[in-house]
Amino acid sequence: MAGKRDWLDAGLALLAEHGAPSVTIERLTERLGLSKGSFYHHFKGMTGYRTALLEHFEAERTTRFVEQAEQADGDRLRTLMDLVLVPGPGPDLEIAVRAWALQDAEARTVQERIDRTRTAYLTEICGDAELGRALYLIVVGAGQVVPPLSGRQLKTALELVLGSRK
Repeated sequence: MAGKRDWLDAGLALLAEHGAPSVTIERLTERLGLSKGSFYHHFKGMTGYRTALLEHFEAERTTRFVEQAEQADGDRLRTLMDLVLVPGPGPDLEIAVRAWALQDAEARTVQERIDRTRTAYLTEICGDAELGRALYLIVVGAGQVVPPLSGRQLKTALELVLGSRK
């Protein structure tokens, strides 16, 4: 039986692949091969599910990254960069959540909180608000250009900025 996390992970995958409108009970049940009853066992409806999905996104793509960087021995910034640069649906998911935030007040509120948390953490570990903001803007912008920057190109851009501050 699928647990709550399975439903949320499936929602993040749909979100990354097709955007917020694709996250429906029908598509989730099809992806997981489960019934609507299983969905309603974990969530009261789509409104509650979408709230939980945004919380899951924040926990997976912000809170977890900060916690792992804090637990790492050595350079927190390098650890954070390594986490951000892991291949996978990260860039597509980030773009999808930002697009969702343009159309939905709850998603916008969560995206604003995520942006504040990320920039505050970067400022803390860099010791410089302008550098922290610049690094974050590079990461966000790298996913917004068409075509998006590859992981290698993003790493090079970040290292250029970090190298220029020495």
